[in-house]
Amino acid sequence: MTPAAARAGCSGGTRLPLRPAEWQLVLPLALAFVAFFAGPLLILAVVSAFDNEQITTVGFAMWTKFLGDPFYWKVIGDTVKLGFLTVGATLLVGYPLALVYIASGPWMQRVLIFVVILPLLTSVVVRTFAWIVILGREGVINHVVLWLGFAPAPLRLLQTELGLVIALTQIEMPLMLLPLLSVLGRIDPNLRDASAALGASKWRTLFQVTLPLSLPGLIAGCILVFASSTTAFISQSIIGGNRLVYLPLLIWQQSLVVYNWPLASVAALTLLLSVSAGIVALTLFGRRGMRHLHV
Repeated sequence: MTPAAARAGCSGGTRLPLRPAEWQLVLPLALAFVAFFAGPLLILAVVSAFDNEQITTVGFAMWTKFLGDPFYWKVIGDTVKLGFLTVGATLLVGYPLALVYIASGPWMQRVLIFVVILPLLTSVVVRTFAWIVILGREGVINHVVLWLGFAPAPLRLLQTELGLVIALTQIEMPLMLLPLLSVLGRIDPNLRDASAALGASKWRTLFQVTLPLSLPGLIAGCILVFASSTTAFISQSIIGGNRLVYLPLLIWQQSLVVYNWPLASVAALTLLLSVSAGIVALTLFGRRGMRHLHV
């Protein structure tokens, strides 16, 4: 038994404050957090509070310029929209794939988990350029569309929001499936058998038993996909091109092309707030669903 547990047991379950020697165990992680997250975030906040590119005049002109321009609001809306579209697409494809994984035998599960993890073993640059070949006018998708007669001419998928969502769906799929498979794997199969024994159809069992019990993994996957897709600078830049402007591309342009660091800092903080707001919305949605489940 550890000293902290012994003190908790002797005091009737009441936790006592940690001693200085015990706080030292947390110190390395706290220092790393300050150095690599809190410190840069503070620098961004300070740099954003300057009026000029030379960072000599203190003021909030850059915030006024950013929040007062409809173009920047459109960029914010498009970035958040891209995140939710990618979440919806990965959910639409990933949840049935997760159900197939749970219903498969051990050999097929090993094959499926390899397919799921494979994108994580490949560089995001390689994956993105591969999607350029697939989405191009002479790519696989256009060949299938023309062969089936769905369109008289090749579709334009590159430098479009649809093409970017398609590519991000495959790139972000492991972030949706891994939490979902973890939760679905812990659901007792006897619950589904009991639902069927009581006369419920497979669809009713799915929507009233499996789906509610898998909600924690579902929300975790949605949060991961949303945070990753809204900040996917490489995919947004290569597949979306200059026709689609999102906050990561705007930050890169303002910081490394125009060298307007105060405006880039404002855009970076706005991206952080936008992603945080989306995560909070998904978390509240998940909690509401869990509350209805327990009721």
